[in-house]
Amino acid sequence: MTEPDQIELLQNVPIFGGMKRDTLAFLLDTGSRVAFSQGSYLCQQGAPADEFYVLQSGRVAILKRWEGQDYLLRRLETGDCLGEMALIDYFPRSASAVAETDCSVLCFSSKTLMGLYERDLEQFALIQMNLARELSRRLRHASDLLFETRTRAEVSDDRILYSVPPS
Repeated sequence: MTEPDQIELLQNVPIFGGMKRDTLAFLLDTGSRVAFSQGSYLCQQGAPADEFYVLQSGRVAILKRWEGQDYLLRRLETGDCLGEMALIDYFPRSASAVAETDCSVLCFSSKTLMGLYERDLEQFALIQMNLARELSRRLRHASDLLFETRTRAEVSDDRILYSVPPS
């Protein structure tokens, strides 16, 4: 994929929304490109985290391990990103990502973002706001799923979480 194609790809990723072309070119120059063969892990749950990925080609499964079993959380395709929490909280990976097909990814580390901070504070602030928006969107989605799951369980048990007392 050529640099103009990669810039176009990034322009369609919410984390890079509204960013200047020269900033995206800078990020591409300071980031890295990595190929993963089918079945290999991009990252593993519990491992140290310092970078996030944009899927340039292929398909990735996001897995959460619980009680010795891997559970599929979702599948990602070209243009999706993963691992962005690593740039915010520096905690270990919360899930694993495994290549379901041969994949190519663009990797951006906290060092890459520090270079952007030193180069263009306004664009750095924009990417941080975009990261926060994306994480907020995902948190809202997870909250809705949790609410729906709990509500279904409690309705099926004939329990009501809350009701307004009659006036």
